[in-house]
Amino acid sequence: MKSFKAFRLDTANHLLWRDGDRVSLTPKSFDVLAYLVEHVGRVVTQDEILEALWPETYVNPEVLRKNIQEIRKALGDLPDNPEFIETLPKRGYRFIAPVTDESAAEPDLPTSLPMEERAREQTAEAGATPFDLESHSGKRMLWKFAIIPVLVVAVAAIGAYFRPARSVANATSSNNTSIAVLPFADMSPAKDQEYFSDGLAEQLINDLAKVSGLKVVGRSSAFQFEGKNEDVRSVGRKLGVANILEGSVRKEGSRVRISVALTKVDDGFQLWTETYDREINHIFAAQDEIARAVTGALQVKLLSPSSRELSPGSRSINPEAYQAYLQGQYFTARGQDERDLDRALSYANQAIRFDANYASAWAQRSQVLETMARIGRSENTEGYRRARESAEKAIAFDPSLAAGYLAMSMVQMNHDWDWEGADTSLKRAGLLEPGSSEVLRNRAYLARELGRVDEAIQLYEQAIGLDPLKANFYLALGYELYVGARYRETQAALQRAQDLNPQLSSLHLTRGQILLSEGRPQEALAEMENDTGEWQKLSGESLAYYALGRREESDGALQKLIAIHQADCAYQIAEVYAYRGEADKAFEWLDRAYRQRDPGTPELKSDPLMRSLRQDRRYTDLLKKMRLPG
Repeated sequence: MKSFKAFRLDTANHLLWRDGDRVSLTPKSFDVLAYLVEHVGRVVTQDEILEALWPETYVNPEVLRKNIQEIRKALGDLPDNPEFIETLPKRGYRFIAPVTDESAAEPDLPTSLPMEERAREQTAEAGATPFDLESHSGKRMLWKFAIIPVLVVAVAAIGAYFRPARSVANATSSNNTSIAVLPFADMSPAKDQEYFSDGLAEQLINDLAKVSGLKVVGRSSAFQFEGKNEDVRSVGRKLGVANILEGSVRKEGSRVRISVALTKVDDGFQLWTETYDREINHIFAAQDEIARAVTGALQVKLLSPSSRELSPGSRSINPEAYQAYLQGQYFTARGQDERDLDRALSYANQAIRFDANYASAWAQRSQVLETMARIGRSENTEGYRRARESAEKAIAFDPSLAAGYLAMSMVQMNHDWDWEGADTSLKRAGLLEPGSSEVLRNRAYLARELGRVDEAIQLYEQAIGLDPLKANFYLALGYELYVGARYRETQAALQRAQDLNPQLSSLHLTRGQILLSEGRPQEALAEMENDTGEWQKLSGESLAYYALGRREESDGALQKLIAIHQADCAYQIAEVYAYRGEADKAFEWLDRAYRQRDPGTPELKSDPLMRSLRQDRRYTDLLKKMRLPG
């Protein structure tokens, strides 16, 4: 909790108070305010805020200016005579009011709010950004969602509209069995329900991915068009789909109005449209009525026998649990910031307190706990134990939920090194959601860890076909092409990743490694020094300086890497020693990486930087310890 003058900023629960009264702020404006308060007294540039709060997404700077205007209005601040936010033309913004930190740290497992505050809180969160990063040597993140019961039968009807066909990996080819679900517009009076409207669209994407033969564009790519008001035909062409599903949500009090429309891309013809008015507490009971209305509007035929038909859930989900789950998704989507992870865990726990059998919330909790353990936010063994238990509960409560198996696969790959178990989990998830780009991405990562390079490349290409605007997929593909010594193709994949996100970490490191492999160390050094990631830059400099014969500078970069990142980059430190031919040091750090369960360690089998170790008996022994094929 941070306070300034009459205001209190509750960063744990995403609330702003003034003298005991709640101050209304949209979640993105709250995020901007929290960021400025966190950096009180310092000039924060526009680019810094955009990169911190809208990672992986291009945002017009005008959006930030409107957020600042909203914050000033809420605080009663005047731009010409500011008490709180000072504008420095062509430089940025500075929070100038004195700030007091009223809590030493936010709790790991925040308790639920009192009932009256919780009711108000359910209208306070909004916005979601993609949460799925994968980069060099296993440093990555995963986000998956669960089933929305509101429109599950409607999804079955929409899926039945499309004739089943073989899925294809090429995102530029469009056929009648392809669809993109755009983020639903928030039409609520206060414009503070984006978490709810985005949540509906996200769940539709997941549900449609269950329809065999239907190509469904992933969330990351579809949500690139949020707030851009671009013509659906243009969006369809960019995403390589024949149909666009879009909608809006107006949530006011306990009532929700959902409007949905399905449009053909080639001629802009609207295939159907419908609006549903419901009480939030009764929305699940209305799902059969919604399904019948959608089915009639589409005049669908039954799904073919080869397609798995969707059906409504066997029971209604507690509405409060569902909204807490959606709020957890909002914070889960934002990345690895410790505060956001704490909030995501808090909301997952709230959802479980409302409904102890809520499988989706257990899966969400598992994913957050796994991320915390992987990045050192919690103790590794205990963190993964809790993540595993949560994934087991998700699977037990709903064996038909793909998110539970995906969460389990992350634990099995990143901690247990149970490759057979992970393969089983991913096969089950793939049967449940055959059109999921996340399932394909995890399968690609498993193949990558097992040294099956060609298979990994093929699966990454298929994932890109379903999520064609996701920069991290191209980076992962580029790295695997580098491992396979297909350098020309690597450069094409990395260029596409850069076009989508110029600030993507590990991008320049991977390019530099290719240049080292081609005997161009000076160019490699220049490339690696441009990487936006701290450990990536230090690792790259250690390698390039050594290749240039500048041993002292290589040692300096390596020692800095060790001093700052020995707890989370033991494998990358071992890579440098192996590249420099210092086998004993390399195995010393590999042993540490093994004990720390560094997620990069399983890449030992295929990592080009580790070639010098492959004839050493210790290399074979380590592969056996990790249960990797020799």
